[in-house]
Amino acid sequence: MKKKILNIGWLFSMLAMVVFGFASCDEDRDSNPTLDLSHVDEGFVLNVPAYAANNTYDLAAATNLTLTTSQPNYGGVPYAVRYYVQVAIDQTFLTDTTATHKELSTSYTTAKMAVDASELNTAVVALYQAAFPDTDVPSTMPVYIRLRAVIDNTGGMGQTYSNIITLPSVKATYVAPKAVLPDQLYVVGSSIQTAWTSWKVVPQVYGLKGNYYTMVFVPAGGSFKWGTFNNDWRGYNRFRTVTDNANAGISESTDGNHNIIVAKGGWYVLHFVGEIVGNNIMYDLNVYPGAAYIIGPAAGGAWTDGDASWALTAPSDQTGQWVSPAFTGAGELRAYIKVPGIDWFRTEYTIYKGACYWRTVDIPSNWATNVGADYSVQTVVGQKLYVNFDMNTAEVK
Repeated sequence: MKKKILNIGWLFSMLAMVVFGFASCDEDRDSNPTLDLSHVDEGFVLNVPAYAANNTYDLAAATNLTLTTSQPNYGGVPYAVRYYVQVAIDQTFLTDTTATHKELSTSYTTAKMAVDASELNTAVVALYQAAFPDTDVPSTMPVYIRLRAVIDNTGGMGQTYSNIITLPSVKATYVAPKAVLPDQLYVVGSSIQTAWTSWKVVPQVYGLKGNYYTMVFVPAGGSFKWGTFNNDWRGYNRFRTVTDNANAGISESTDGNHNIIVAKGGWYVLHFVGEIVGNNIMYDLNVYPGAAYIIGPAAGGAWTDGDASWALTAPSDQTGQWVSPAFTGAGELRAYIKVPGIDWFRTEYTIYKGACYWRTVDIPSNWATNVGADYSVQTVVGQKLYVNFDMNTAEVK
């Protein structure tokens, strides 16, 4: 009978592999913990800045306010967290988080965040003005801050809130917003579309920021106003200068409404010029005789700006249509309102779905190539252009 000889080295190796296997399983289980949202109601800690008690935070003069916080507890997993800053000036926010407060639009993804001081300043001022509309913002006031946190890129999962801290002395200052020229203006008046109801768009002159133009009919003694948005109701007194290049007899009404009065009835081009001065925009109004033209292929290939032989004939009032001379050439329609001193192509328009479409882009070739076939009107010899500049509708026939 043969004896079986046990290989002791092999046995120890097998035992080691078994032990290693158990250890590996334990380590895998520990290194892949699951998301735990059971602690979100516990919140997390927003630290009070070290010198908050004896420091005045001048938000308008500062660049940022440094806040530090602990990370929310999501089961010990270091998820990426996005923090949002909420601010209040009402002391009841300390005990009632439904009290009026604002959340800043800028968010942060680190536990140490440099909060934009100007954004915080704007929020504090807005809160104060809403609460005390007839009172100046005080020199200093306490401000209350907390953080809202969510797991980043999850659509708001794990939302939780920090404690609320108090900054006892904060100086917030109203800062006028930087002036921005509008994309378009508006006019309303006694003879503009529906009287004193319709706000007619005044488009921007292509390529000349702050310049705007339109064509209106105003009867003798008629009046109008203007604005930077619907129902802005600006009058003569809101212009820096008014230059009457049409001898229309432009004046300001004497009834206190500041209406812009036109003594001599007729069609007029209104050219508005806006200039940013400090934090304000100053506007000038130039009034010219109404004039409109065609140019290019339909005009027999003539490209002379302001060629009288290709001027449209004006109707007697705002209800009628301007009519061009009969086309002597075929091709793409090119038409414009004439503003003296400005190149024709800057006040050009085409017809899109029956309406005047004012040029807003560079057209080195033509409307069809550079804007689109739907914006290109093809003309035939003998046709004419008909435009209602009150309603800004047009057709070729």
